Amino acid sequence: MMKEIFITDYNCVTPLGFNVNSNWSSLLEGKSGVALHKITENQEAVYASMIDSEKLNEEFSKNFENQSFTRLEKMILLSLKPLIESHPVTADTALILSTTKGNVSLLKNQTVLPEGAYLAVLAQKIADFFGFKAKPIVVSNACVSGVMAIAVAKNMIQAGQYKDAFVIAGDEITEFVISGFNSFQAIGTEACKPYDKNRNGINIGEAGASVYITSSPSETEKFRFKVAGDSAVNDANHISGPSRTGDGLYASIRNAMAEAKVSSDHIDFISAHGTATLYNDEMEAIAFNRMELQNAPLNSMKGYYGHCLGASGLLESIISMESARHHTLLPSKNFEEMGISQPLNIIKENQTATIQYILKTASGFGGCNAAIVLEKC
Repeated sequence: MMKEIFITDYNCVTPLGFNVNSNWSSLLEGKSGVALHKITENQEAVYASMIDSEKLNEEFSKNFENQSFTRLEKMILLSLKPLIESHPVTADTALILSTTKGNVSLLKNQTVLPEGAYLAVLAQKIADFFGFKAKPIVVSNACVSGVMAIAVAKNMIQAGQYKDAFVIAGDEITEFVISGFNSFQAIGTEACKPYDKNRNGINIGEAGASVYITSSPSETEKFRFKVAGDSAVNDANHISGPSRTGDGLYASIRNAMAEAKVSSDHIDFISAHGTATLYNDEMEAIAFNRMELQNAPLNSMKGYYGHCLGASGLLESIISMESARHHTLLPSKNFEEMGISQPLNIIKENQTATIQYILKTASGFGGCNAAIVLEKC
């Protein structure tokens, strides 16, 4: 019998706050980090969810003496520090970094590739700072990275390679990222509206997030969420477009639920990807209906945080666990009128609920899809 794996601690740094409590309070009030920002000199301002750099530096200075870190590294270090203080790092502790672009901002105006731009260097810098003995692992698979990083930690601990793991995630808004999504004509002209009839694209976001995962939770842990099932499937449909039939996402959900030994009736809440692009939201609706999950309460957090790329899956998993802890379902912000062909039970207002089983999904470029089932214990 495979050992059970639990998430017992987490933290996040976002435009809505520099810890979980401040984020949760802001979400309950319906606050959003999405606003107009001028990011590139030769392009108009875009709607994005961006951390105030001055406030970030102030918070970092309160917690760290060494200031020789990039903006992204500060976000990640701040999210991880409280977890490190509560859980010892041993030779059998893994550090897993989820990111899509890392320190890509270091490439600006450079003719030679800076060493710090390598994802492995970013991971090692954080590992060295906190004294990790094991070589860090990088999970960089487009926008499913955050969800997959949880699955990687689970599977490595079950395989006996590690006893516990810190999973960290971070991506920041840069000219590179904005220009890239602009080239796809994927950036919305207003605050994003996942699943809505009038949705017209994404808002980019940024965040740092961290979770602690173990097979041996202590009796003093405030909470436990079992990572009951996971799966990742690539439908290889298109470099940037999802399968119109939701094949990869459907298979990921099916496999994760099968491992967790749950049916559609068990799922109390779905934390969906919900990017507010035309094809993503439609594909998700088809996949959820194929799994007979159309009645499960569902939201997308993109209206609050934007799309945080490699940090999105981990951040949204954290918020979904907070929902379960507080017995509260949060609305899918900015949703007004159904704009997908298949029915979904999209949450429209704060509501009280008992949440035991959470389904978290993600989809990304290259046809990658991932799903995990989290069980509140």
